[in-house]
Amino acid sequence: MIKAWGITDRGCVRQQNQDAYYLDVLSGNLAVGLVCDGMGGARAGNIASMLAVESFVEALKQLPPGTPDDPEAFLRQGAECANEAVYRRARTDPDCRGMGTTMVAVLTEEKEAYLLNIGDSRAYLISSVGIEKVTRDHSLVEDMVRRGDLTPEQARSHPQKNLITRALGTEEHVRADLFHRTLEPGDHLLLCSDGLSNVVSDQEMLYEVLHGGEVEGACRRLLDIALSRGAPDNVTCVLFQYE
Repeated sequence: MIKAWGITDRGCVRQQNQDAYYLDVLSGNLAVGLVCDGMGGARAGNIASMLAVESFVEALKQLPPGTPDDPEAFLRQGAECANEAVYRRARTDPDCRGMGTTMVAVLTEEKEAYLLNIGDSRAYLISSVGIEKVTRDHSLVEDMVRRGDLTPEQARSHPQKNLITRALGTEEHVRADLFHRTLEPGDHLLLCSDGLSNVVSDQEMLYEVLHGGEVEGACRRLLDIALSRGAPDNVTCVLFQYE
């Protein structure tokens, strides 16, 4: 059985919320969710994230009822449809030129979770043994960490931590990373934009999901922590619980 919750907020500084999310529990053992964080100016970032979500959902609606035959292929197709929509709008609308968006998405099938990411929105697996960042940021500082030029702690406060190296909608075709995890009862999947992960630590996420109170209130508690710290960016999180 899968349960899911989501929340988004513009934060304390930004004038507009350029994040967007979607979640749907299609059956007791089949669920889909995604988080997008738009970029490209006051209007364009909002359009990019909303277009990406809408296009991904349209691709989802084209599936026959039941579980997709190839979950990873479905995620890739959804990302390609979203990329095409954002790229086409950016090319044809002068106000949207240069816009793009991150995307992190998950499809759960029974106890199998298939995940996709582009950019620096993240997916975490939270369980009784700890918290794992499943996805890898497509960002300048993540590349520096992988090379050994920065520690993860230094990366959190680096002045260029928001520079991403890959985004949806900026090129005609998109390269997405795919991941797979097998879930156990009591496991949780958390998808979030960098507005959460930049100000709330992994251990705080773990605590609020597993020990902070009722699980259905975990997204609200995480948002409240971000807001209490000034939330300089939009904040979005989607949480799945596997029972």
